[in-house]
Amino acid sequence: MRPAGFGNFLLLASSLLFAGLSAVPQSFSPSLRSGPGAACRLSRAESERRCRAPGQPPGGALCHGRGRCDCGICICHVSEPGVYFGPLCECHEWMCETYDGSTCAGHGACDCGKCRCDGGWSGDACQYPKTCDLTKKQSNQMCKNSQDIICSNAGTCHCGRCKCDNSDGNGLVYGKFCECDDRECIDDETEEICGGHGKCYCGNCYCQAGWHGDKCEFQCDITPWESKRRCTSPDGRVCSNRGICVCGECSCHDVDPTGDWGDIHGDTCECDERDCKAVYDRYSDDFCSGHGQCNCGRCDCKVGWYGKKCEHPRSCPLSAEESIKKCQGSSALPCSGRGKCECGECTCYPPGGSRVYGKTCECDDRRCEDLDGVVCGGHGTCSCGRCVCGRGWFGKLCQHPRKCNLTEEQSRSLCESADGVLCSGKGNGICSCGNCECWDGWNGNACEIWLGTDLDFLPRIGRNGLHDLKCKHNVGIRPNDRENQNIK
Repeated sequence: MRPAGFGNFLLLASSLLFAGLSAVPQSFSPSLRSGPGAACRLSRAESERRCRAPGQPPGGALCHGRGRCDCGICICHVSEPGVYFGPLCECHEWMCETYDGSTCAGHGACDCGKCRCDGGWSGDACQYPKTCDLTKKQSNQMCKNSQDIICSNAGTCHCGRCKCDNSDGNGLVYGKFCECDDRECIDDETEEICGGHGKCYCGNCYCQAGWHGDKCEFQCDITPWESKRRCTSPDGRVCSNRGICVCGECSCHDVDPTGDWGDIHGDTCECDERDCKAVYDRYSDDFCSGHGQCNCGRCDCKVGWYGKKCEHPRSCPLSAEESIKKCQGSSALPCSGRGKCECGECTCYPPGGSRVYGKTCECDDRRCEDLDGVVCGGHGTCSCGRCVCGRGWFGKLCQHPRKCNLTEEQSRSLCESADGVLCSGKGNGICSCGNCECWDGWNGNACEIWLGTDLDFLPRIGRNGLHDLKCKHNVGIRPNDRENQNIK
């Protein structure tokens, strides 16, 4: 027997359930699916109709293209900053028009992607005042761009504000002065913005990786990584930070108006001839103060002149012999054979480069590069033409991984010379796992043999390469070392 009041309870419960179902929107009716994971009771056409904006024909975008249709219900998703909402994902909190950097020009509020303008203002971005107290001259003056052209000849001026020409309603002409025309990004063949391979911003295409061209119409035949490698300058910067990399080739900034020879040039934009001018004027040929020649951004001064831009006359107190001797240093050649000697000072070659340097051009960091231009095999740093390898690597170009089974004491004992000095002294070489890696000019098992620094083949000599050389140069122990090495 049912307890008293049970019938009243059932009546109340059924009433609440009916009221609750009546409050649920039609699109969320539980009758559309018989249960979780069950098939939709709507046909595909009916489901899509409910997800399509009123007035849109069959085949039009579902959920405004910002979500997916699930049995007549729009499930919104985010593909760009902001939040989508609304029954058909029609609202986006960041979608409202802006004017001069302000949403709704600061004269309205953004409501579901549209500006609700304050009293006295109108326009898509609430940028137009309904009453104007400006004269026509004042209004036109406010509408002029930096070239004094009213609305960039792409619109009309209304009370000091430009109204851009968009008769077709696509909104491709925009900007405070109608200075942006995205019609320039339309591909003539496909009629797509940037060929469908990039984004257009103010009339310029910004291409996706692997595409290039004014309208992203060309595809690279190399990978983005290979493209970057080809564009990387010796100092590790892409296009020397003076250009953009396009499919493995650098397009340097600030080219000459003719497009043939710019102030910035070179395979990786490494040459900047503006550095050769005392006062930069791109249309002037006054390089190096008129007393030298500009080579890759560095002045090669005529005899009698010096300075970064050849601006100082030279009166040299040294004789020719004294000048050459001062430029030689410890080398047999003036400026180590890598530069020009003037009044005892070296100007290193190549002009404008940074890999040959030193008081007598004794440092040549090109020695640290392999055939592919990689410095120290990517496993070390270059210091004055010598690779300083990172832990776990060795070799002249840090090309060999290190696997050493010796203790430090065993390694040092194998590197000691006859007089017990490690690799014959601090400046002759370094000990690496029982082997002496000799600096340029030294050779032998313990780097005890002095070869000199004026031999062209020195960068290619290995640790034991002395026995394979056939050379007329005087190769042997330095005179002041004979006594220490007990050689007669």
